[in-house]
Amino acid sequence: MSALLEISNLQAGIGDKAILKGLDLTIQAGEVHAIMGPNGSGKSTLSYVLSGKDGYDITGGSMQFDGHDLADLQAEERAIAGLFLAFQYPLEIPGVTNMTFLKTALNAVRRGRGEDEMDAASFLRLAREKSRALGMDDDMLKRQLNVGFSGGEKKRNEILQMAMLEPKLAILDETDSGLDIDALKIVAEGVNAQRSPERGMLVITHYQRLLDFIKPDVVHVMANGRIVRSGGPELALELEKSGYADYRGNEAAHA
Repeated sequence: MSALLEISNLQAGIGDKAILKGLDLTIQAGEVHAIMGPNGSGKSTLSYVLSGKDGYDITGGSMQFDGHDLADLQAEERAIAGLFLAFQYPLEIPGVTNMTFLKTALNAVRRGRGEDEMDAASFLRLAREKSRALGMDDDMLKRQLNVGFSGGEKKRNEILQMAMLEPKLAILDETDSGLDIDALKIVAEGVNAQRSPERGMLVITHYQRLLDFIKPDVVHVMANGRIVRSGGPELALELEKSGYADYRGNEAAHA
């Protein structure tokens, strides 16, 4: 059985600056993987390269996702194939309501997959059902996208987008950033509700506290543009105690 995501010797950067320096990672459907590591290790760059953000150059290696070579796909084609990225800092888009954004995104993906677009009534029922499960009231659907949202509201809105789009692989880039404990629990509950045998998740975080609520199958340590150690959930507890001193500023050996 082929992996949902298989990254081999991935090398990428911006201009002349190399950031990913031979990264290997395999995620099977149904698995939740967490990546931890110090600032500047390349964690967010990995999420951007996978999702197809402009400005990042792939200089070596490969990324296979559900039978697709990601390097051959534009960002929108990756979304249609089933890849989703929740941003660390979601953008505010004045003049576009949350409802309009969600409906446009959902129907664009459905069209790309050759499916019928969802009509307004069906979409509204689904959006209300998913938003209430995340503790979001209907008024948030009517507000401008992320404009005036608190940090917790922005992150819940990202999880709402994931729930609506139902991706095969969800990448969560520091979703816990800026959240208090109550907001963190709500977001984690939303993420856990999306776990399924068909879906993989890649959770990028600095801190172990998120992993108290989202129990990963595998935890990886990333440093200097590559994954240098992997283990079970106990690895996150070890990092919480010892920090990243052993990995910062040097080429750590694979464990």
